[in-house]
This record gives sequence, structure tokens and C-alpha cells, in this order.
Amino acid sequence: MTLSILAILAYLAATALLVASLRGERHERWAWLSFAAIAALLHALVHALAWHASGGTDMHFFSALSLVGLGMAALTALFGASGRMAALGVVVFPLAALMLGAFAAYGQHKVEVLDWRLQLHAWAALLSYATLAVAALLAVMLWLQERALRQHSFHGWTRALPPLTELETLLFRTVTVGFLLLSATLLTGVLFVENLFAQHLVHKTVLSVLSWLVFGALLLGRWRRGWRGRVAVRWTLVAMALLVLAFFGSKAVLELVLHRTG
Repeated sequence: MTLSILAILAYLAATALLVASLRGERHERWAWLSFAAIAALLHALVHALAWHASGGTDMHFFSALSLVGLGMAALTALFGASGRMAALGVVVFPLAALMLGAFAAYGQHKVEVLDWRLQLHAWAALLSYATLAVAALLAVMLWLQERALRQHSFHGWTRALPPLTELETLLFRTVTVGFLLLSATLLTGVLFVENLFAQHLVHKTVLSVLSWLVFGALLLGRWRRGWRGRVAVRWTLVAMALLVLAFFGSKAVLELVLHRTG
């Protein structure tokens, strides 16, 4: 619990320094980035110690949620280190802290030892969800920026965002990486998961495939028709909503309501 508290405090410190930096106060990038890196390392250590204590990799609801938050925070720190989309951390870092807090409070479970094939499937899934969740946040920021430009309403937060074309490019690059990871998730599921269409997995499988199709259609539309702006935002958010329902919606019902492993 102590490590979790330290990680949460580091996330909040990174958020505060990032907000101050975006408001024009004198804070170097390394200040908030250092706290973000410390938070992510401590966050990872919390899970590593929990897995060592339990003898296996915990992929239950709150653990998976926390791991997705960790992935989002790590990606955001990488974006920030390269000088692109640091403002994303204002949302992601508190969200990662909240997810870690939920895991620390409610997420300790007895775990089943998974073989390497199922672990490969699970890790591909978590990485794809984290990447595509970041893409969804980028889509929301793109929508907000376009809306501000149309209404000629320029607030401080709009100046913290990169130019519209750069933000759009980053969105599609993130979606592309997430789509490839989601493809790997579905492929490893077909190859390694027994009874993939069993009753407790069918909704997860169908919704995941639908999300994959929507993301694929978005990338195809971008390539063939030059889709951008509000069209890209809508397709990204619809696909992400399907993915959230597929994974966390299914896990919430199975584990928190029905008290079954899914």
C-alpha cells in the first residue's frame, strides 16, 4: 500500500507541475517528466510485487484496469519526452492514479497461473487497450480544438495543444499502433484461447471484433478517402466504446456482479 500511495502522489505531482508548465510558469519539462517516470516505475513495481506474492499474473478487473492506466501513463510520458502532446498528461496521470488506487483497495485476488500463450494474449490485449484509450483521448482533444476554432473561442488550453494537423497525425499513428496490437490480440485469442465462443466469452469476442472492424474501416477511410476531423473523432470514439464494453464491461459483469472469472 505504501508503494501505491507514493506512486499516486508522484502522479499528482507530475500533474501539478505539468499544469503549471502549460500555464506558462517556469518549470522545465524534466520536472514533471521525472515525477511521471517515477510514478510509472512505482506503479509497475506494485504489480510486480503483487504477482510475486501471489505466484501468478493477476488479470482480474481492477488489476487489468490499473495495468491499462499504467500503459496510458507510460505512453503519455513518452509523448511528453518527445515534446508532443504533453497536455495529455493532465487527464492521464490522475486517471492512472485513480486506477492504481482502485487496485490497491480492491484488486487483490488469488490468481491462476497462465501459460505463456495465454499471457501473450493477455498482454497484447492490455497494450492494445492502453494505446487505443490514448487514441480516444486524442480524439476528444481534436474535437475540442476543432470546436474552439470554429467558434473562434481560444482559451488557454487550446494554446497548450499542438497544431491541428500535428494532433490529427498523432491520432492516426496511435490508432494504427493500437489496431495492430488489437489484431495481435484477436489472433492470439483464436490460436490460444480454448472455447473462445463459450457463453461467458461470446460477448467479449463479438464486441472486440466489431471494434476491430470499426478501427480498420477508419484507417481504410483515412487512406482511401482522406478522412479527418469530426469523422475521425466519431469513428475512434465508437470503436473505443465497443472495446470498453468488450473487455471491461464483460469483466465487470462476470467478476463484480456474477463473481466469476472471465
